[in-house]
Amino acid sequence: MSSRQDRLIHWLLGSLDLQTTLFHLGQYCGSWKASTTGLARAGFHVILNGDCWLHLPEAGGLHELKAGDAVFFLRDLPHVLSPHREPALAEQAPRCPMAEIDLDVPGSTALACGFFDFRAPLNNVFLSSFPDYVLISRDGEVLQETRPIFELILSEAKTGGEDPSPLIARLVDLLFFYVIRHLCRRHDVSAGLWAVLARPEFTPLLEAIVDAPGRDWSIEAMADLSHMSRATFFKRFTQVAGTSPSHFLTQIRMKLATQLIEEGVSLARAAEQVGYQSDAAFSRAFKKVTGTLPGALRRSAAMSQKLAA
Repeated sequence: MSSRQDRLIHWLLGSLDLQTTLFHLGQYCGSWKASTTGLARAGFHVILNGDCWLHLPEAGGLHELKAGDAVFFLRDLPHVLSPHREPALAEQAPRCPMAEIDLDVPGSTALACGFFDFRAPLNNVFLSSFPDYVLISRDGEVLQETRPIFELILSEAKTGGEDPSPLIARLVDLLFFYVIRHLCRRHDVSAGLWAVLARPEFTPLLEAIVDAPGRDWSIEAMADLSHMSRATFFKRFTQVAGTSPSHFLTQIRMKLATQLIEEGVSLARAAEQVGYQSDAAFSRAFKKVTGTLPGALRRSAAMSQKLAA
């Protein structure tokens, strides 16, 4: 993957408004099961010590997880973690409260579990084509660059105390960003912006749209930048993106508009910068893509800034 593609990937990673919440931190002994299923949220489990089995009844998956492994759920997927390999035993195991982490306790499994919230309206749109879940294996060849992050998570988890270290959630953020970049580089994303980012023939076009979203981007102009005929460009782009170039352009514009509004730029100025001369047309497009009105986002951003002050 070229440095130009990496710059685009890093731009999008930097714009993800991700909030990670640590839900459980501790260890289990004996027979137990754990799950974040049913809460309609993306989540994660990091195995800090010991081992367990990940059961995915609907996906038909069974994975052994060991210390240093992690699983990220991009959406709410039925799953159970348990020391039992047999599905029936795992399902029948009790839900037990976690004990404090003590790595000297034999047969114990220490976990850090939590949730991801993608606060920006468009984040879910851009992540919708990702796989349901992603596994990181300590013994695997991929994502070895994340090992120091895991060691830091374990170090923070071992500090103990009544309240878990807030750094754990931030370190999981980093793990998640590495996972997203890895998926994009490996072309493991089925469609959408990330799939387009992985295709070098569309890199000049994406760079130009991000740099000048307010330009009059006709299909012909996009095809010219991609060095294709109009028909070839439309066919290839639609196959990769899973949507038309025009709709894709609107998504990019609304992503950039969201960033501008959250930075305090006026709605009229944000609309103009992404190519809309009419406030009404901008509001319609914004609502259609994000599910909310730009004014509501502006009020929410202003409230967040006031609370942070």
